[in-house]
Amino acid sequence: MGLVGILCSSIFLFIPVESTSRAENMWHQNLGVDSTGTVSLTVFSASIFVLVALVLSMYLVFEHLAAYNQPEEQKFLIGLILMVPVYALESFLSVLNSDAAFNSEIIRECYEAFALYCFERYLIACLGGEEKTIQFMENMSLTESSIPLLKEAYAYGVVEHPFPLNIFLEDWNLGPEFYQSVKIGIVQYMILKMICALLAIILESFGVYGEGKFEWKYGYPYLALVLNFSQTWALYCLVQFYAVIKDKLKPIKPLAKFLTFKSIVFLTWWQSVAVAFLFYMGAFRGSLAQELKTRIQDYIICIEMGVAAVVHLYVFPAEPYKKGERCVRNVAVMDDYASLGSPLDPEEVQDSQRSTRTWLGAHNNEREKRPMKFTQSVCDVVVGSGEIIVDDMKFTVSHVVEPVERGIAKINKTFHQISENVKRHEEQRTRNTKDDCDLVPLRSRMSEFSDVHDIMGEGSVSDSGMSSGKRHHFQSKEASNHQK
Repeated sequence: MGLVGILCSSIFLFIPVESTSRAENMWHQNLGVDSTGTVSLTVFSASIFVLVALVLSMYLVFEHLAAYNQPEEQKFLIGLILMVPVYALESFLSVLNSDAAFNSEIIRECYEAFALYCFERYLIACLGGEEKTIQFMENMSLTESSIPLLKEAYAYGVVEHPFPLNIFLEDWNLGPEFYQSVKIGIVQYMILKMICALLAIILESFGVYGEGKFEWKYGYPYLALVLNFSQTWALYCLVQFYAVIKDKLKPIKPLAKFLTFKSIVFLTWWQSVAVAFLFYMGAFRGSLAQELKTRIQDYIICIEMGVAAVVHLYVFPAEPYKKGERCVRNVAVMDDYASLGSPLDPEEVQDSQRSTRTWLGAHNNEREKRPMKFTQSVCDVVVGSGEIIVDDMKFTVSHVVEPVERGIAKINKTFHQISENVKRHEEQRTRNTKDDCDLVPLRSRMSEFSDVHDIMGEGSVSDSGMSSGKRHHFQSKEASNHQK
């Protein structure tokens, strides 16, 4: 209902502008500004939400950079926060100039895939890194099903696929297998997103992209189908990963973060497809409505990003990093007891809680001696995250190319066997043809028998060489002698 309400309200905002522009020539074709310099209601309202999104998002980013105490977590958390201003800016540019809508949408889609990757990496960093994440999953597979931590479908260390995926896919074993499958499933979306964006630019240059046109002569439906499948699989992997680690990440309230991110990334995609489909079906009519097809989607995003920036202040705050509350050690003892299936020791629990403050005090003293500069924090966010992204992309490509190469080799081997069988069959056929050439033709023998029939005027020749006429005369003569 919220999406429909915003969509309808945006249409109603455009309708008065259309009528006013016809009467008083108050709508500028590209910038949405009238001839006297008055900003339209649509652009003005969108600019308010965009300004809110930019101010709040940049404030939150600077807060994290100032309290850059957990680089492995915060470098990807900042990438998530920057999703809001990026979406807001490119959507507002599209509202101002519809000619820039295509390029702005390409930027948004590429950053969307990057944000999905950042969210997965942020969750892994909250678990202590890749090695500790895999170790945690392996401990889950070794823990008895009677422990409350594993009363779900992962009690036996297996992640089962729902129907109908369980028909085509084997179950994932918790540990390296599950972790690598999730990583590949998420990174592949980022790679395919960039490839499809490049293809969209090429197709648009030749005029065969056809954005929003569900006709098979354009490239839009094909790319939308590929991206829809890739995005759905990435979301499925992320949901499975979240379901496994949600209990351990309770201190950071992962559900709110997951729902916030999911609503921004995946809602905007389905929203764009829905708007394009509604226009294709003729749900919105009118000359201005058709002209502002892309602007409606961008106007909705401008409003949504203003709201999302406010939500980010509460979902991704910087206060825990300022106070030093973000430390994974405080749950390490709980994991050890869970892996052994032993009851908790109150003293150990107190020590684990006390270790956070002790560790943070020593760590803060070190930081007071060696404070990290603001520029160093920015450099670590850009360079550090870039190195991890490149490594993960190499890992994904290598694991995807290897089975593809094996499949291609298997196909080549099959075709080679087929060609060998065809050659063998041709050789056998040629050999049989040569053997048939040594035999006497049946037609020549038939001609010889026809000559014999021409010579013998009566009947056919019996085995004794006597004609049937003579045999009949001899039999009649013998019968008369018996009568006598």
